[in-house]
Amino acid sequence: MFITQDIIVKIFFKEKIIKNRILIPHNRSVILAPTHRSRWDGLILTMAMGRRVTKKDCRFMVTNSEMTGIQGWFLKRLGCFSINQISPSFSVLRYAVNLIVKKRQLVVFPEGRINKYGKKIALKGGLFRLAKLATKKITNITIIPIGIAYSEVNPKLRSKVSLCFGEPLIVNDQMDLSISEFNEKLHEKMKTAENEALKNVGR
Repeated sequence: MFITQDIIVKIFFKEKIIKNRILIPHNRSVILAPTHRSRWDGLILTMAMGRRVTKKDCRFMVTNSEMTGIQGWFLKRLGCFSINQISPSFSVLRYAVNLIVKKRQLVVFPEGRINKYGKKIALKGGLFRLAKLATKKITNITIIPIGIAYSEVNPKLRSKVSLCFGEPLIVNDQMDLSISEFNEKLHEKMKTAENEALKNVGR
């Protein structure tokens, strides 16, 4: 935390703007659903919603390809764990569900990969399926859409960054939305939050 937040993020970004922050009570289960525009996203999200703010660490679900080499070593120590998007293992799903049930703070990037220019892509169905699995053990899960934006498409030294929170979605066992309907709602809320973040950094 000291190295990443007090040194790296503080030096690299000249301005960090957080808007509409939503803090969920500790007795509620939450999944953070941010846009994915850069490899900086994890550090920025940790700054806004990490242990120092929520008293909970962010646990990031990432793809297998992101957990290789030096990057993988670093990400693992930041609280990341990998999943095979095509054929997720039972053990990984169980671990993710347990994080939700134990009211930890799970982060899932619904776009499934870095989408540098913010083009509309079909959101992955994993977040919805994971939340529905967890509702077998817990009543309600709060999904928080988040928009992250940088003053440059490829963040540079002394860039600006903004993170904005969207209106939460509640998932429970009575929800009758299909995956596609849920993803459309989630995408709209993520995009609205991102548009506000883009204005904050002058884009």
